[in-house]
Amino acid sequence: MGLISNRVERHEIKPGDHIYTYRAVFTYSHHGIFVGGSKVVHFRPERNLKSIAETSSNLDDPTSNPCPTFPDCGFRQPNSGVVLSCLDCFLRNGSLYCFEYEVSPSVFLTKIRGGTCTTASSDPSETVIHRAMYLLQNGFGNYDVFKNNCEDFALYCKTGLLIQDRQGVGRSGQASSIIGAPLAAMISSPLKLLMPSPVGFATVTAGMYCMSRYATDIGVRSDVIKVPVEDLAVNLGWNCPEEEVAENETSDGQIITR
Repeated sequence: MGLISNRVERHEIKPGDHIYTYRAVFTYSHHGIFVGGSKVVHFRPERNLKSIAETSSNLDDPTSNPCPTFPDCGFRQPNSGVVLSCLDCFLRNGSLYCFEYEVSPSVFLTKIRGGTCTTASSDPSETVIHRAMYLLQNGFGNYDVFKNNCEDFALYCKTGLLIQDRQGVGRSGQASSIIGAPLAAMISSPLKLLMPSPVGFATVTAGMYCMSRYATDIGVRSDVIKVPVEDLAVNLGWNCPEEEVAENETSDGQIITR
């Protein structure tokens, strides 16, 4: 993969790879984990969510247009956005790209577009596939464009890293790019008066944008922890089981609590 594009051919990907493809004329990218056998596990909004993201992702839903090749394409648990799809349905005639891990800071900063690489290291492929298949059965919480999206899902499967600060931006490079661009422009605006050259101003803005993306990368953040997939629900507060109380009524009307 080169500095400009992470595009690959199908025969080049391996089980456990983090892959993605672009949607809506390169407006955004959709991410997933290739688990082998031409199958991809990915995360999308549930169908009951009314959002722009869901409108696009509904095109990924094989229930409206069943896959002619794989009968289990589109499998998901009820009320879960984690889906098993065939590679063809995942790509939807788009090109195939492979997300890069453990890139150097200099390479990361050359990637103008977010959502293509990270400085974090990937875990072994068998661990990655285990996480993806476990989440296929147990879900990945509620979809959120900025804090819990398809790229966040793939990044967690690859690294097992969870961000402790739930109020900030998630692991997604796309989300940090969306936030970073306006932030860089806002911070650099006062410098426009000191820089008569448009080229100089654009260079400063681009530099601030790249640095803002780098600062939110999971490979350099200090607010990330390694969380086993079996403990993910508890750490994210998805399961907050209250103490179950079983009550049985005796013959004399007394309630026994256990």
